[in-house]
Amino acid sequence: MPATQPRHVDPERKDRIIEACITVIAERGVAGTSHRVVAAKAHVPLGSMTYYFDGMHDLLHQAFERFADRAVARFDARMESAANADEACEVIAASIEHDSLASPNELNISLEFYTLAARDPSFRDISDRWMASIQHSMAQYFDAETVILLDAMIEGLTLHRALGGEPKDPQPIFDGVRRIALGK
Repeated sequence: MPATQPRHVDPERKDRIIEACITVIAERGVAGTSHRVVAAKAHVPLGSMTYYFDGMHDLLHQAFERFADRAVARFDARMESAANADEACEVIAASIEHDSLASPNELNISLEFYTLAARDPSFRDISDRWMASIQHSMAQYFDAETVILLDAMIEGLTLHRALGGEPKDPQPIFDGVRRIALGK
């Protein structure tokens, strides 16, 4: 009777696949993301894709969840540093300036996610949680209507700046946040 080979256990394989998927989305977009490309980027056998994920939809969903969770954590950490509404305005402006447009990859992933969520309602649970979390962080300083307007400003300015429609000077961002939040 032949001895069986011990199965190689790679506890980080699923995480590597998700990270590779995020990288591939940034480089190629959702349309250019396939099991084969992600497996190659993660340096895993192609069969790992079906072992860990119930198809491309599941992989994309988990990748965008991870991306959204990181964005929320980054925003929450910034908001925790604010002691009052004035400081919260500074934090929100800094988030727009430094987090939303931190790198071309971050921006590409965000834009790919917006497009996917717009076309496929099964991804809206991620966007709903993302928006609710961001709004919850701001709600400790501002009323509900202001929070919604600030959230829309964050998203809108990110898109405008990404597409080259807004100046790169951070002062108008800060002024706009203060105008909406504090009426100043």
